[in-house]
Formats: sequence, C-alpha cells, structure tokens
Amino acid sequence: MNKSHSTRFLLGWAVIGLLIGGGIIAFSTLDIDSLSSPPKKNPHSYADAVNKASISVVSINAYHLVKEKQNLLPENQSSSRKDKVKSKIRPNKGSGVIISSKGYIVTNNHVVEGAQRIEVVLHDGRKLEAQIIGLDPGTDIAVISTQLKQLPAVTIADSNKTQVGDIVLAIGNPFGIGQTVTQGIISATGRDRVGLNTYENFIQTDAAINRGNSGGALINTQGEILGINSAIYSQTGNYLGISFAIPINLVTDVVQQIIEHGEVIRGWLGVEGVDLNKQMLQRIGLPDIQGVLITDVFDRGPAEMAGVRVGDIITHIDKNIIRDTRDVLNAIADGRPGDKIQISGIRERQSFVTQAILEQRPKE
Repeated sequence: MNKSHSTRFLLGWAVIGLLIGGGIIAFSTLDIDSLSSPPKKNPHSYADAVNKASISVVSINAYHLVKEKQNLLPENQSSSRKDKVKSKIRPNKGSGVIISSKGYIVTNNHVVEGAQRIEVVLHDGRKLEAQIIGLDPGTDIAVISTQLKQLPAVTIADSNKTQVGDIVLAIGNPFGIGQTVTQGIISATGRDRVGLNTYENFIQTDAAINRGNSGGALINTQGEILGINSAIYSQTGNYLGISFAIPINLVTDVVQQIIEHGEVIRGWLGVEGVDLNKQMLQRIGLPDIQGVLITDVFDRGPAEMAGVRVGDIITHIDKNIIRDTRDVLNAIADGRPGDKIQISGIRERQSFVTQAILEQRPKE
C-alpha cells in the first residue's frame, strides 16, 4: 500500500469514527434529557384549574310532582269533553357545588324548590339522596345536604377582587348531557336591576350557560370559585352571550345563615314606595331630586316609630344616595335586626332626618 492510499484510508476511518461518536453522544444526551425532564405543559390550557374544581361540581336531579289535565272523550264520541287530572313526577336537572366537606352543597333555589326528591350525582358517578337545609328565594340560593360528609369542597376565591376582562370558566351539567366546561371573560360586576331576583349583585359573563348549568360553578384560572351560575339574559331561553352568576362572597354569607338559622335574617323598615318619575317631580315642583316616594307605612313598624309618613321622599339612607326602590331594599336588607339607620328625605318640600331601628324582615 503506498503512502497516499494509506493516508486516505486512515482519514476515512477517522471521519466514520467521529460521526459514530457524535451520534452516540447525541443519542445519549437526548435519552438522558427525555428521562430526566418532565413533559412540558401547554401554557394555553386551563386543564389544571378544571381538574381542581370539577370534582366539587355535582349534577342534580330534582323530582317534582306535576299535575296535568287530560281531555277524555266520552264513549259516544260527542264534542263534549271531560277533564281528568293526572299527577306525574318530572325531573328538573341542574348543577350544584360542594361548598363544605361536611356535605353541604349549594345550588339555585329554582332548581330544588318544591322537589319531592333530590338526587345528587358526584363527579365520580356516585348517586346520593339529598335533603333541603334551607332556601333563600330572594337571592335564588339553596343549600342541600347528603349523608356522606367527606366530600371534596371547592376552593373559594374573593369575588370582590374580580375585574372586567378576567378569564372565567363555567362548569355544570347543561341539558343533562354531563359535566361540561365553557370559557369566557367577566363582562361586568355588580350587575343589578336585571329583574331576576329580589336581591341582585351579579357577575356578568359571556361564558356559555344553558339549562342545567344553574347552580354550577364559575371559576377563575386557578380553579377557585368566583360565583354560582344562575341565569341567562334571553328572550328565547337559549344562550345569547349574556350570563349571570351570584358572587361567591354573597353566596357564602347566605349559606352560613341558612346553616346556622335555617333562613337568611335581613333587616326590615316597614315601608312601601315607588320610583320617582318626571311627572311626579314636576307635580311637586322638585325636578332635580332623586329618591323614593313612600306610599305606605306599616302600623307599629320601624318606619312609623321613626316618624316616616306617607308622601315622604327618601333621598338617603346612612348618607348613601337612594335612586330607586331597589336601593332602599338593598340598603335595608344589608342590615340586621337591631341596627340603627339614618334616613334623610324631603317632606312637603322641607328636608328632614330621622333614625330608625330595623326589625327582622318577615318571611316571603
């Protein structure tokens, strides 16, 4: 073998050796990295939040007794008919959230009110019988309980810290098809005057909420509950992009009172009134004021004891501006029996100020 051939032979094997060595090193490095490094998570996924919260969301079957009229033709098939009333048991499907590991579940009042029997379906498919602990039609909140006490309670956020634009997820059982998650943002907070409940302070969202979602959870991206899904704004009954949830801070206050007292204890002033309109203001010669015209004062009620009269216009309660009857209702309901409030208003075009001691609001 001459010198040139020998050199080419050695160089060829050297190149082959380098390629094989580099491949082994690369393979070894790749293998070690794949074994030692955890798989990367999708930064755009909310799976962790859903997994954290979904085990606390249940499906509810509330069975109601419904009476139906049936028209029966007589034997001679004449045009006259006989009505027969027949009773049927029909399920009202909804959702609920385990609010306490002691077995308390919160849902909407309209899901379970008047139910003959309530069945709760847990995330793992177990079915449990439930009983009503208490109802609050004013906020559309209900508390039910099962005999199984060791249940996974949801993590509660501070709904007062929610902001318009925050991403939220709605978890529930729409149309009874099974647990479903939808996503949206917070569209508004403190939404009232919607005409759904007596006491309103909704979180508005564009996350899809449909029939069966009522009572389910509205959560943040950390898997913490912000509210209880309650209703949609729709003339057709189908989702149109405007949904409402009851803030969890309000829910927990209602739940605590129901568990402790069996009901929600609210303040009561003992008056009825109407919103002022332009015609009223022009008639009394006070076109620029806001307030509520008192149309009735209950005998021996807190308002009468404080000297409030029919025809008075209430403009402030505890120095807070009163715009309409809902402001009065909310200001009084936020109080407790025994609380002292200051009422400011106008009587016969003259300002007046008085104090009243609230009593407990009668049951609705």
